[in-house]
Amino acid sequence: MATGILTIDIDALISNWKALDSMTNCETAAVVKADGYGLGADRVARALAHAGVRKFFVAATEEGASLRQALGPGPEISVFSGHMAGDTDMISDMQLTPMLNSIDQMLRHVEALPGAPFGVQLDTGMNRLGMEAGEWAAVRDLVVSQNPTLIMSHLACADDPEHPMNPTQLRVFNEMTQGVDAPRSLAATGGILLGDDYHFDLTRPGIGLYGGMPYIEALPVAGLSVPVIQIRDVEEGETVGYSNTWMADRPSRVATIAAGYADGIIRGMGEKAWVHSGDTACKIIGRISMDMIGVDVTDLSEEPSHLDLIGPHQSVDTVAAAADTIGYEILTSLGARYTRRYK
Repeated sequence: MATGILTIDIDALISNWKALDSMTNCETAAVVKADGYGLGADRVARALAHAGVRKFFVAATEEGASLRQALGPGPEISVFSGHMAGDTDMISDMQLTPMLNSIDQMLRHVEALPGAPFGVQLDTGMNRLGMEAGEWAAVRDLVVSQNPTLIMSHLACADDPEHPMNPTQLRVFNEMTQGVDAPRSLAATGGILLGDDYHFDLTRPGIGLYGGMPYIEALPVAGLSVPVIQIRDVEEGETVGYSNTWMADRPSRVATIAAGYADGIIRGMGEKAWVHSGDTACKIIGRISMDMIGVDVTDLSEEPSHLDLIGPHQSVDTVAAAADTIGYEILTSLGARYTRRYK
């Protein structure tokens, strides 16, 4: 095969959800936006539903519609972006629950779909989505009278447990929702790890389900193995790849593997990135190009048929560090050319 194999460990995914669920005394949902963080929302969500998840979150209405087709009736599917113009029919037909972010969205929803379920997102300091305190005060009584399914907000700095923003947002969320008789939610993965005060009635883990930080104990879910197209001898002083950025300082064996930045392997990680052949680390050399990457395999005792970018010796967050980014970006960038295998 000339394309990489992306392996998704469903058992590990379910174990991560169960472990995060066990940390709380409330309901645990699952965030499956961005195609299940790049791992296939349909397969991921069906497995989670089979394990007991009854509430899912996506970013956009179109994602919610696709997820409803995968899950069928029953599970609640909430949409972070709320009720956008043009979404009314899809929200109604696919039985989606928008998290309303503004007074305009609130009016759109109650006028177009009176009696249809909705939640509300509040801005507690992140300044990204949600109603600010003044907006919320103006519509709070109306919202409460319509029986929202959820009142939620989102933490900006939950991956840093010592950050003062966490208790600040917790205080603001408590103040904004004091006396509201509706389920509340503040915590995603990082918020779960902050403790009971952040859990409220529902938690919404995302990256922790897929094996990423800040959940250090998460089992790895994704593995990426890339086939070797060709191996060649390179003499001392010869160069490899675009712009001659790598020059051999000894007689070397160089493998060209079948993946590149078109497959989500970020071009800027080249100078710091490694792949593995079994237990042996092999340095990526030269520029990462669109479809191919050079790797120094001189020290291997046997010629490899494939090399692993993500696996037991290198997590998605280690790969992310080489690109000066986060595991979220690595997972959600994984390209469509990979053969996905679920186990």
